[in-house]
Amino acid sequence: MKEKQENKEFGENGEIRDLHVYLEGDGRPWLTRHEVASDPTGRDLLALRLMARDPVESIYVGRPCYHGFAADPGCRPWLWTHGRYSSEVIRTLVAAIRGILPPRSQSRITLIGYSGGGVLAILMAPNLEGVVQVITIAANLDTDAWTKYHGYSPLSGSLNPARLAPLDGGIRQLHLIGDQDARVPLTSVTTYLARNPKATLRILPGFDHHCCWAEQWPDILRDLVP
Repeated sequence: MKEKQENKEFGENGEIRDLHVYLEGDGRPWLTRHEVASDPTGRDLLALRLMARDPVESIYVGRPCYHGFAADPGCRPWLWTHGRYSSEVIRTLVAAIRGILPPRSQSRITLIGYSGGGVLAILMAPNLEGVVQVITIAANLDTDAWTKYHGYSPLSGSLNPARLAPLDGGIRQLHLIGDQDARVPLTSVTTYLARNPKATLRILPGFDHHCCWAEQWPDILRDLVP
């Protein structure tokens, strides 16, 4: 957890009141269409760069088997390929966050996910106490539409947010998409948004899958976070 003493807001028991949890994208699960990567960690950790520019107390939660742990016991390529958004991955991430927070935590949690991390944020939200808001950035929230658009094999071991029950209306949803994003086009979120009418979509002109999220993140947060 990064320390930002001047920006902390505490509850009565000294606990951090508002907490942002950042989730990274899929990285590089495949080297080619037929060769699985031995380490799926991406070269550009955009979610980590976003967190570094966030004035609110934040934590960065690594995905299972990423960041040099791919060869550890229990890790297998399925967890970063077809099962990257599976129930197993969701349980692991939720347990990791619960392990960081104090017992009976009263923190108001905002889940912030970039690309595939946004998919995970949506899937985690119903299973983690204290979540009040989910912000996704360039996230492929309809994974079936996304794989079909790119000609990828279906993520047969994963959950598709666009086919699940709508997220609880008490959890605020903000979904950000760049109008130049060829990696995650608008068609990758439309079915999800139709099933979640309380969600808010914001299309940012001139942004693509990588530019210009980190550069503009402090201004974006000021506009979006109450």
